[in-house]
Amino acid sequence: MASYGALAVTMVMVVVTLQWFGCNFAEGYPEEDLVARLPGQPKVLFRQYAGYVDVDFETGRSLFYYFVEADTHPETKPLTLWLNGGPGCSSVGGGAFTELGPFYPTGDGRGLRINSMSWNKASNLLFVESPAGVGWSYSNTSSDYNTGDETTANDMLVFLIRWFSKFPELKARDFFLTGESYAGHYIPQLADAIHSYNRQSSGFKINVKGIAIGNPLLKLDTDTSAAYEFLWSHGLISDEHKHAIIRQCDFTSLPNISKACIEALTEVSFVTKYVNVYDVLLDLCFPSIIEQELRLKKMATQISMGVDVCMMHERQFYFNLPEVQHALHANRTHLPYQWSMCSTLVNYSGIDGNINMLPILKRIIQNKTSVWIFSGDQDSVVPLLGSRTLVRELAHDLNFSTTLPYGPWFHKDQVGGWVTEYGKLLTFATVRGAAHMVPYAQPSRALHLFSSFVRGRRLPNNTHERGEISLLDIFS
Repeated sequence: MASYGALAVTMVMVVVTLQWFGCNFAEGYPEEDLVARLPGQPKVLFRQYAGYVDVDFETGRSLFYYFVEADTHPETKPLTLWLNGGPGCSSVGGGAFTELGPFYPTGDGRGLRINSMSWNKASNLLFVESPAGVGWSYSNTSSDYNTGDETTANDMLVFLIRWFSKFPELKARDFFLTGESYAGHYIPQLADAIHSYNRQSSGFKINVKGIAIGNPLLKLDTDTSAAYEFLWSHGLISDEHKHAIIRQCDFTSLPNISKACIEALTEVSFVTKYVNVYDVLLDLCFPSIIEQELRLKKMATQISMGVDVCMMHERQFYFNLPEVQHALHANRTHLPYQWSMCSTLVNYSGIDGNINMLPILKRIIQNKTSVWIFSGDQDSVVPLLGSRTLVRELAHDLNFSTTLPYGPWFHKDQVGGWVTEYGKLLTFATVRGAAHMVPYAQPSRALHLFSSFVRGRRLPNNTHERGEISLLDIFS
């Protein structure tokens, strides 16, 4: 048995090693979840944690998380949760390592590079693979993979309560909920569940200050109709195709869609063969070529308009490296399948997609929680046309008047997008040149928008206000 003196020397060496890699233990944080360093990761000064939170002990259901501190003064900055949509897609693979987290995969899929526009410049960030069956989240009971909105929201509430027990120093922080796409369901329903929990709790309450959702599915009929309107308005389908869809399709009754409507929609499905419908400006990545190059350890990056269009395939390769999973404390049950961005295991309720989120958003706002809806203006899947209409409907239902007329906001002396406000609690903004995944396509503008959101600031509506995030902002 080692002597106490030898043990003390060993512990000092471990701490020194972790400090060398930019990691210091934080009092009250779980040491077993500390990520010392990821394979191929540049040296950084902020800490990272990853691991599991059990949400149902009886069935063995557990959710995987990745938490990264703000890169400066994390003790003074808020906490932000990010959820990707799908339903059934990974927030770790999407948000954390492709969009707004501190790292992107390198072109060879074997290392990481710094994301200089990471949202951890403004906030501590938490990413969760939800529901169980997504990424490295799992259940020991296969029937748990038959799920839907209600179970997903309840599991996330349990996750948060238990996660805050792991990180008690963060319990009192301002907490923001963010996400994109089907997170238009996840985030409002989670915020609603948190408000219900807070009303019933005589002890710890989760300090939700606001929610922000990008290109969100809010009301299926409006968003679906807007998608075909967008394709037509951007010249991707003909007048004849548009008129056929208008004649044959009643999007207010999607569960009972007619055969004639399906045929009309099939006629325009060819668009997806040639265009990235999530960002109609970007070129396509060809997976078969990229995967071959990754296996041969060649640089696979292909750039379109300043964006690595093959980052998704580089990420897939990186996350399936055993050393990466080990460093992240992931895949603890040795799942019989590879990590993938979107799960084929989860059988998500199709009916839930029809739930109208506007009444839930109304309750959230009535609870004095700020709501921002933002849209990348090059997304044809959940385009701004529908989101802008729905936000206006919500404002009308709340009897909110327009306090900031629709007009441009600025970033680095250029138009960053357009914005309108309804009082202090409801904002709609577009991000110019952005896609379905706003931070991926326009990282600088996205960081500006996010920083404004968590600081409770209005987006600048003239070029005399500095559009970039200042050094004072970043280090404050």
